[in-house]
Amino acid sequence: MNEKHLGSSLDDFLAEEGLLAEAEAVAWKRVLAFQIAKSMEEQNMTKAEMARRMNTSRAAVDRLLDPENESATLITLEKAALAVGKRLQVALV
Repeated sequence: MNEKHLGSSLDDFLAEEGLLAEAEAVAWKRVLAFQIAKSMEEQNMTKAEMARRMNTSRAAVDRLLDPENESATLITLEKAALAVGKRLQVALV
């Protein structure tokens, strides 16, 4: 066993490897995609209706809801949030 990381957290390991920021960004995108999809489901909103409300294509909504797709911009996320009656909140901590 590699003793170098014994007792360290996953965050510490990822930071040491220079991967923490990327891992956190991917995780946040997945959480947001899940929350948007859940809000759509609660409102019985189709992807076509979501696209109409966001003034975009159904393919763009598919990309937004794909947890593996990392291309969503803050503007797109804000449009999606507004389309389901929410607000996107971003903060530096």
